[in-house]
Amino acid sequence: MAKEKVTIQDIADALGISRNTASKALNDSGNIPDETRNRVIKKAIELKYKQFAYMDNEHVLTKAPGNIALLTENLPNTSHFGSLLISGLEKRISAEGYNLSIHIVREDDQDTLTLPNNFDIAKVDGIICIELFDLEYTQLITDLGIPTIFIDCASNICYPEFQADLLLMENEHSIYQLTTKLIESGYTSIGFVGDYNHCKSFNERWVGYQRAMLEAGLQVDLSHCIVDNDRLCFSKPGWLNQRVAELASLPSAYVCANDFIAVDLIRALKDRNVAVPQDIAICGFDNAPQSRIIEPALTTVHIYSNEMGIKTAEMLLSRINSPTQPYQVSHIVTKPIIRESTPAIMADHSQMVHSSAK
Repeated sequence: MAKEKVTIQDIADALGISRNTASKALNDSGNIPDETRNRVIKKAIELKYKQFAYMDNEHVLTKAPGNIALLTENLPNTSHFGSLLISGLEKRISAEGYNLSIHIVREDDQDTLTLPNNFDIAKVDGIICIELFDLEYTQLITDLGIPTIFIDCASNICYPEFQADLLLMENEHSIYQLTTKLIESGYTSIGFVGDYNHCKSFNERWVGYQRAMLEAGLQVDLSHCIVDNDRLCFSKPGWLNQRVAELASLPSAYVCANDFIAVDLIRALKDRNVAVPQDIAICGFDNAPQSRIIEPALTTVHIYSNEMGIKTAEMLLSRINSPTQPYQVSHIVTKPIIRESTPAIMADHSQMVHSSAK
């Protein structure tokens, strides 16, 4: 009895992949990672599929996958922003044959200006930095001469001297718009909570808040703002509660640098018997899961995290392919989301939506 011919489906089944993927790999069509293509070809040789029947693995020319190193202070999956961003990023770079390795930069590494122990410069084709906001450590990385992109960066970066690409979510205009809506809805005493020197994004949000206040002819009252070094927020439990308790008076609304701060602020105000939003309105930034489950639901700004991951990969791949091109500073658009924590804006927003629907 003649032996049955090997089919593409046989190869796909042996590797646990789809027939479509196996077919594209064999025909070198579609965006199939080199690693997957090599596995498919090796299996085709092993099973003696058609044109590969008289070949052996030693004759297969393979390209070793490239390596992209992600340097970060915190594990990306500890935040919704990080996990969604990494998902889009990894999918895009794997399609180009690159592997992603994650390296945690400890506080000691930053203090001593040393790279993580498992970071091998010789095996890295490109670097992605997330939540690395120390200017000296930034310089250490850019001096390596490896194509690098930062997702956010130190607040005091000087672009002409910054030897890397930079990707940010749009910060200034969304906060400007939210602050302006607060003012137009009758909130004329507005404070800001967040360390504007923490990172570039926080700084741009502070600028957007200040611009809206300035254009409306309103004074920024620093006695209503909490802009201390935010490391205190993490190192001292109850620190924000204490700062809120120390305020001699409260504004009618607060704009917060992110949702984490906004949620903590709502809890601190409630501990002071201040009702949100009846006594004070609150805005955040990030559209984190907490913003939807806190009571009241938080007015915030949505970040397109997955799309930022894809854009990060595209910018880095472009830098790897064309190392001498001018450095880029790019922003991905964000979107204000109005919820119950700003009732006056919500009422105006609902009325506008209702009018446009007529």
